[in-house]
Amino acid sequence: MVQDITADIGQEITLDGYRLSLDGIVRLARNPASTKVRLSKKAQSRAAESNDMKARAIQRRYPIYGVTSGFGDSSARQISARKSAELQQNLVRFLAAGTGRCADSDVVRATMAIRANCLARGWSGVRPELIQLLVDCIQANIQPLIPERGSVGASGDLVPLSYLAALLTGTGECLYEGEIRPAAEVLRLCELRPLALEAKEGLALVNGTSFMSGFAVLALHDASELCFVGDLCTALASQVLTGNPEHFSSFVFEHKPHYGSIVSATIIRRLLGGSERQVTNGALRDGQDYNELESPIQDRYSIRCAPYVVGVLRDTIEWSRDWLTIEVNSSNDNPLFEPAADRVYSAGNFYGGHVGIAMDTLKTAVASLGDLLDRQLELVVDERYNNGLTPNLIPRLEPGAADLGLLHGFKGMQISASSLVAEALKLTMPATSFSRSTEAHNQDKVSMGTIAARDARTVVELVQKTAAIHLLALCQAADLRGLGCLSDATSRAYELIRTRSAYVAKDRPLDSDIEEVAALISSGELRWAVDGMESDSYGEHPSGSEGRL
Repeated sequence: MVQDITADIGQEITLDGYRLSLDGIVRLARNPASTKVRLSKKAQSRAAESNDMKARAIQRRYPIYGVTSGFGDSSARQISARKSAELQQNLVRFLAAGTGRCADSDVVRATMAIRANCLARGWSGVRPELIQLLVDCIQANIQPLIPERGSVGASGDLVPLSYLAALLTGTGECLYEGEIRPAAEVLRLCELRPLALEAKEGLALVNGTSFMSGFAVLALHDASELCFVGDLCTALASQVLTGNPEHFSSFVFEHKPHYGSIVSATIIRRLLGGSERQVTNGALRDGQDYNELESPIQDRYSIRCAPYVVGVLRDTIEWSRDWLTIEVNSSNDNPLFEPAADRVYSAGNFYGGHVGIAMDTLKTAVASLGDLLDRQLELVVDERYNNGLTPNLIPRLEPGAADLGLLHGFKGMQISASSLVAEALKLTMPATSFSRSTEAHNQDKVSMGTIAARDARTVVELVQKTAAIHLLALCQAADLRGLGCLSDATSRAYELIRTRSAYVAKDRPLDSDIEEVAALISSGELRWAVDGMESDSYGEHPSGSEGRL
């Protein structure tokens, strides 16, 4: 179907149900003040047609799931048309059973944008006014308070999305301008009129994958930044450990041509300055049967094999991006209405299987990267393996110095990194393997997509902190080795990190340093400081944003 405009241009996003991009969602979620959103006219027209068709179908008095019937195992209980609106209100009420902390604002904004776009496809049987109110709330930055726990990803995110539906009816509380306030009061302040839900509208709002997709899109974006950071850490580790850059030769990767590994090796070579020098050790002399080499021929796996670890993450991001793009541009509620054929379809588009598997795979690939970085860190801090650097990267001390025996440098940092990675690895248990039969065996096979997506978000955050610790250690190692070991590109990374964290000349708390560098990673500022390399997915410059894009 030809759309009326391009859906995502510059800082304006038009929701038409078909062409919402993942980078557009990230921009709207994390930089809402400079991003406008509007509803396509064709989307409004399609919604009106399916809403009219729904009204005609109700008049025929045939049972329509969730419209003139109960929900789930209650679908055999038909009701009259005059009860259909009250049924929707009851749905929103009884689903308000969420627990846990409320989702972060960027997740909520992403959820709202995705839900509006899914309804904008026009086949859900809701009024255009309902979609427009949701868009207006996004534009005014009015956010429902959505507890994170309560969804098994079966009929979509029923429990979490009920809080979104409640907002549009002016029920409960919301977040507005940093304060929790009554929803009715905030809508009135913004000159928006709450809606009384009509037939199917409550179900259309809650019956979909938008909450899990909100977590997933943001986790995918942040994971793409970690790809670059993994390559940067590998290049720095190779330099400060005086490693062998030949491991990243283009010839090697041409003969095992996984896309992600080729990209990582290419970036590492660029970060190293293009050098592909060979480690040179003298040949055996005539009559000599044995010789101790001055340096090993090859580095340990955590350096030498890094492109194969980061490459898996890159390739996972590639196909996950395709799956999520389809998901956020789909009609994923039930039932659906086809006005041209005058037919109502009851099916299972709400199922979150693709989101769940994508996120279970993503979190495993990200955790593997975290494990790689932790192993590299061990090489850098351990005097047995760091090729002449100091134990735990303490300053070099002269004999008789007062601090001899007192300093422990990065010992605590390595302990912290090990803990972070252990937690990330623990979370790689696939949530999608734990389907539960719920709702009186109606939802007897569920996706667990929301839990998988939340896990992926957490694993990404843990690995961001791990990477920050490793980068701080690598900068300390560069100071100890001598900054001449760095290339122009890695020097730029070093210089930016040193604006946030000074050389550790004495033992001191480094917790705030970790947070500062983690923020450089998540915002994309570190990537851009190196040489403006585009990220693997969203590549926008962070300047001018409020924190994160």
